[in-house]
Amino acid sequence: MLFGQEHIDRYEATDGKEGHDWEGTKTLILTTTGRKSGEPRKAPLIYGEHDGDYLVVASKGGADEPPAWYVNLKADPSATIQVWGEKLAVTARDATDAEKAELWPIMTAEWPAYDEYQKKTDRPIPVVVLEAAQ
Repeated sequence: MLFGQEHIDRYEATDGKEGHDWEGTKTLILTTTGRKSGEPRKAPLIYGEHDGDYLVVASKGGADEPPAWYVNLKADPSATIQVWGEKLAVTARDATDAEKAELWPIMTAEWPAYDEYQKKTDRPIPVVVLEAAQ
């Protein structure tokens, strides 16, 4: 995560005026359901956009295990995101290999370090597509 709970609190309190723009990129707040606790779990994440969908990368800085928010989404793909002051219900899915070839450059344009993170791990780092819930 970026700078954790402080980032989330400031983002939510200011409708993203503080926290959306971060380190030369942009962030959203993802809320998942904890797979063990059933409690809401929030994470500030760098995002991109493609064809009306939001994109996030499950990199965890190139760690060999995926981030907790990603494991939660695999257990329950229903989530919410906050972008600026707007909150949306979304359904998460991994980009297919063909989609990832197109989407990865969108995300490395947002955060070039993703390429370095991928080199640090044998785990294929997923691009997660967050589609508006129907």
